[in-house]
Amino acid sequence: MRKHLELTPNLEPLFGTRDENLRLMEDALHVRIDLESDSVRVEGAEVAVAHVERIFKDFEALRQRGILLQNGELNGMLRLVTADPAVSLRSLAESGKQRSAGIKRMVQPRSLNQRRYVEAIEQNDMVFGIGPAGTGKTYLAVAMAAAALLAKKISRIVLVRPAVEAGERLGFLPGTLQEKVDPYLRPLYDALYDLLEPERVDKMLEKNVIEIAPLAFMRGRTLNDGFIIMDEAQNTTSEQMKMFLTRMGNNAKAVITGDITQIDLPNPRKSGLVEALSVLEGVDGIGFVRFEDGDVVRHQLVQRIIRAYEGFGRARQEELPLALDEGEMRVARQPQ
Repeated sequence: MRKHLELTPNLEPLFGTRDENLRLMEDALHVRIDLESDSVRVEGAEVAVAHVERIFKDFEALRQRGILLQNGELNGMLRLVTADPAVSLRSLAESGKQRSAGIKRMVQPRSLNQRRYVEAIEQNDMVFGIGPAGTGKTYLAVAMAAAALLAKKISRIVLVRPAVEAGERLGFLPGTLQEKVDPYLRPLYDALYDLLEPERVDKMLEKNVIEIAPLAFMRGRTLNDGFIIMDEAQNTTSEQMKMFLTRMGNNAKAVITGDITQIDLPNPRKSGLVEALSVLEGVDGIGFVRFEDGDVVRHQLVQRIIRAYEGFGRARQEELPLALDEGEMRVARQPQ
């Protein structure tokens, strides 16, 4: 089937940088899209062509309502729309707008797993988000917390991190206790300042409406009416994880994020996150979402770096038994 779609003014942002969004639709929906002087020619199966037409119409309808999608978020939304016929560009934008009331950026998933993650946070009191760096685990959780706070669904946000060095020794830093632990918590500050006005964040921090603290400060507390996020959970011990999980009070929601491939504990096998994934599987009210390298929303190079390390790790695992076998053969050949 072939169809010509009218080329309306200001439609170019839908095409993406170097027409990358058109190529995405072509690859995902198995169509051919060609730009003509006053129209866009789409060729392919009837259902696929109709899907492309709906995307164009939704983009134009959103533009007329003043909803201008940035290329990064638009590309991610198109991945979702082309992967699931039941999802439309308009419904994604509207749900993202509802979630983002009061914050600077739209809370919009850019991959299928990110969508599952956001929905899991909405539907469960506790959610584990596990996966590699750059998949939006922490950022989306902080965004959901900020939106819940501004909608008065909760009265405070508590952001927690275990204070474990990632290979360096920071030693005895000068300043107050808060200044000593701030380097560990900087990614959480970055997310907050990206989502809310800096003055508003500072005022909320000053009044303890938003609290950022190392995990050790959580012992003995009961956290009511709050949204609690623990970042870098792979660096908790079993005891610390159990302590944190039992801090939840009434009307509380908890999100635990981590990457089990980047454990900085002296004994990686003792990670509280790894243990919790086994212990809590199947517990009602707890959601688990696992991210993959395809969910990385940072620079495209980050995806390739993660895949390269995964390939290197698999190769090392395959070589290790062979090296052990050769070592045993050499030992066996040694004269007695």
